[in-house]
Amino acid sequence: MNPVLLNRVLGSLPRQTSQNVLVGFNTSDDAGVYKLDDSSALVQTVDFFTPIVDDPTTFGAVAAANALSDIYAMGGKPLSALAITCYPSNGNPEVLQQIMTGGLEKIREAGCVVIGGHSIADDEIKFGYAVTGLVNPNHIRTNAGAQPGDHLILTKKLGTGVISTALKKDLVPDEQIVALVESMTTLNAAAGHAVNRYEVHAVTDVTGFGLLGHALELAKASQVSLEIDHRAVDFLPGALEYAQQGIFPGGQKNNKVFASPSVDVHSSVPAEVEGLLYDPQTSGGLLISVAPKHREKLLNDLLTSDVRASTIGSVAAFNQSRIWVT
Repeated sequence: MNPVLLNRVLGSLPRQTSQNVLVGFNTSDDAGVYKLDDSSALVQTVDFFTPIVDDPTTFGAVAAANALSDIYAMGGKPLSALAITCYPSNGNPEVLQQIMTGGLEKIREAGCVVIGGHSIADDEIKFGYAVTGLVNPNHIRTNAGAQPGDHLILTKKLGTGVISTALKKDLVPDEQIVALVESMTTLNAAAGHAVNRYEVHAVTDVTGFGLLGHALELAKASQVSLEIDHRAVDFLPGALEYAQQGIFPGGQKNNKVFASPSVDVHSSVPAEVEGLLYDPQTSGGLLISVAPKHREKLLNDLLTSDVRASTIGSVAAFNQSRIWVT
């Protein structure tokens, strides 16, 4: 969905009044949280989309990893999932089985179970999950809470949107496809578990709104400004090349319309890099705001878990723009 439209609609809805709703839609967070008792709360999210790769099994796995990501971003443990399927009534049932098999395997990898779902006939294939997880109410991670002086850590490389668009044009060589699939099918479980061990003030996963879109939501919810060093941001193989050719998905333009009024970009930032900062991501990484004293420990912990994270910026007191890209 167009983020401008989505935020306009959400902003017009009434505020949540139940004391059990610990996290609702008011701060555009990754998932909702509903308190059960003093030691447990439900984390709930839903995500589904059209095929992003040709292989049905891989598509199912990517859809599952993407849906699970919101649970990890909130500090939760996924418990159960409901499949959401839109498929042509005259479609090949074997292809649908492959999609659902790929998703099921990834859900199982997360220690989660599929307990049902819903399907409708639709000429355009769409697939994903509604996922429910569990979190301690005292250890919820949200996008509100980043503090001036914090460091910003990103746990995955950017570029899934532009590379997937190039893939549809048959421009992507096999080695770049392998890197793309590996990134999108890697769960954020290790990163999600790691942040629970340190003084982390805010977390969001980077998905459809792109890095700057999700960073903007974090900055607004936390009432701070963010400084992002474009030289510290890593990109998937081929992403810069395709960005230079202008091969962006349609969502990239929507993301820029949404976020750019609050973003100040230094003249030294190459146009292709700026474009990639708005690139919509599928199953992207976590953007973490961590206290300075715990940055190195968290980075080392992530590296030990084979998460190649990098420090891409810092948090500052609010100053004119919400985000500064240098």
